[in-house]
Amino acid sequence: MYAFIWRKLPFGLAGKLIGSVLLVAATVALLWYVAFPWAEPLLPFDDVQVESGVPAEPGDGGPVTGDTPAGDDHELPYDTDQNNPAPSSPSR
Repeated sequence: MYAFIWRKLPFGLAGKLIGSVLLVAATVALLWYVAFPWAEPLLPFDDVQVESGVPAEPGDGGPVTGDTPAGDDHELPYDTDQNNPAPSSPSR
């Protein structure tokens, strides 16, 4: 396929090099501005939940509480228990 594209690009070696760079730049721009923004909502990379069971320490030196912050009462659009089996004890 690449040999076919290389043969079809015009204007000798300089034109082929410039044409190749333009084709690569157009492909990257198409992916960056069209394909990736379209696929981003479908990917779960922003739904990160890390829980250690230990409450976090506040940065101001105040008391540590297990209360959730105000305004954090949203619901996740998926089940967080699915594909999350209970831990098992290691066998020796």
